[in-house]
Amino acid sequence: MKTRRVYSTPDLITARAAIQAAREAGIHDEDISLVARPDIEVGHIPNRRKEADSDFVPAALRGAVFGGIAGLVAGAIAVLVFPSIGMSWAGTGLVALAGVLVGAFASSLVGSSLPDPVRQKFDGEIKAGRILVLVDGAAEMLPAVETAITRTGALSLPFETPTALIR
Repeated sequence: MKTRRVYSTPDLITARAAIQAAREAGIHDEDISLVARPDIEVGHIPNRRKEADSDFVPAALRGAVFGGIAGLVAGAIAVLVFPSIGMSWAGTGLVALAGVLVGAFASSLVGSSLPDPVRQKFDGEIKAGRILVLVDGAAEMLPAVETAITRTGALSLPFETPTALIR
């Protein structure tokens, strides 16, 4: 599993140097991305480097879990408290499945409208015109990667999250 680290750079020159340092430290090119203000991203950052994640997948998973639980509880209440309506335990399973589907759908819609966690946490850095370098790497590689990147003038920001929770 990979872990994401975030570094702040004052300009494109430093961001490019940080990218090169990460590559030289063993990070694959596709595991490096950039986040910046829209005016900087549009004019100066190639599409392959842009980080455009949203909270879509994590929100859908949360919605599926909570929707399923809610459907299961509702179905169980219908079976146990209101036996006169004739709902079976199989019906409870169907209600739980419907809860999973509705929960995942509704949550994914909301999640797709939210910016990714990096943009949320470091909004001030982005608005100030700094360019964030995002690096996804194996835990054993990251200390050497951090040393290499910070030598370029990039500042390590307090963010360390398993990549699976982001994407």
